[in-house]
Amino acid sequence: MSTLQSKFDDWPEPVEVLNDGGRSDIVLICEHASNHIPECFDGLGLEDIELERHIAWDIGAESVSRSLSALLDAPCFIGKYSRLLIDLNRPIESATSIPVRSEATDVPGNVHLSPGDRQLRIDRIFTPFQAAVSAHLDRREKDRRPTKIVAIHSFTPVFLGEARPWDAGILFDKSAEFGVDLIDRLKRVTGLNIGANVPYVIERTSDYAIPVHGEDRGLDAVLVEIRQDLIGSADGQARWADHLFRSLT
Repeated sequence: MSTLQSKFDDWPEPVEVLNDGGRSDIVLICEHASNHIPECFDGLGLEDIELERHIAWDIGAESVSRSLSALLDAPCFIGKYSRLLIDLNRPIESATSIPVRSEATDVPGNVHLSPGDRQLRIDRIFTPFQAAVSAHLDRREKDRRPTKIVAIHSFTPVFLGEARPWDAGILFDKSAEFGVDLIDRLKRVTGLNIGANVPYVIERTSDYAIPVHGEDRGLDAVLVEIRQDLIGSADGQARWADHLFRSLT
């Protein structure tokens, strides 16, 4: 991959910002919106069908985020690359920042990366995305605007053979009041099984948006995990955008 730096034809901007001037107190972040991998990476050695799986992106999360941004009149930051290249919701020091194995699938193109190849992904994808979010939050702080961060993700119904019974989970650490209130509202709106800190938990060693963009600024911040089979269709995506809109307002 030594010639990568001259092959940026199909390298989009790393972040798409929706509704930057939105009036909502909510700021939406969707890091795993895309499964795009530039052609020069040869699919990281994976078959195309593998790149349609959850290992490459959070299925349905982008559409939910776009619709929710419009419903709330909220800013939204959309990631434009597959998390297999570099995960926007991981510290770059994390072993899963550039995964060599995702779920039960090896990722050959991430094995034995040179320091230069790793730095290229940081410089072209990770750093600009985080800088865009930080700059927006800096402006809001300067303008003394109330702000809550909501990150939108999806999860698989079964992980390594283990069924996950929840319809959605709300992940939080220091923002327990905001998180529990959102769970209660979602339960009333949907009548579904909404869990707290499932199927994952927030940890500084393996999460970025909530601890860095949220807690380090003293902002309420939660991560929404929706089971991907519930948002695999346009109808499901619209339904869940409405669920979250009603719960967040």
